[in-house]
Amino acid sequence: MIRVQEQDFDIGAEIANLTRGRTDIGAVVTFSGIVRDVALELEHYPGMTERELGRIEDEAHERWTLQASLIVHRIGKLAPGDNIVLVVTASAHRGDAFAAAEFLMDYLKTRAPFWKREAGPEGERWVEARGSDDDAAKRWDKKSG
Repeated sequence: MIRVQEQDFDIGAEIANLTRGRTDIGAVVTFSGIVRDVALELEHYPGMTERELGRIEDEAHERWTLQASLIVHRIGKLAPGDNIVLVVTASAHRGDAFAAAEFLMDYLKTRAPFWKREAGPEGERWVEARGSDDDAAKRWDKKSG
């Protein structure tokens, strides 16, 4: 399940909704990202972004045995302390849930079609993926194993 939205989300409620009535789930892994230090404004291309996130979520389900997953990513203007992203993966066993959550977050940090602009004491700037984020994401390349 994919959602791109301006409104905030409740992490506990999202997990409860995803797992309600599911006795096949033995492990739930979550990652929640929070805006640090400076205000952010996130932009995206409606439709294209959701399709691309759906594609990468489908790939996670192909690579690991997942019973359910969720990606919620916020757009618009966000202040320090605001929720920005939530990734939830659910599987029968923890290994698949952990690996899939890491895979999805590495993708979101480096290749997802969002554009972030920071506004801080030094002014505004567009944010690019860090080299360390790119290095982390490379481990998932199908060519390299």
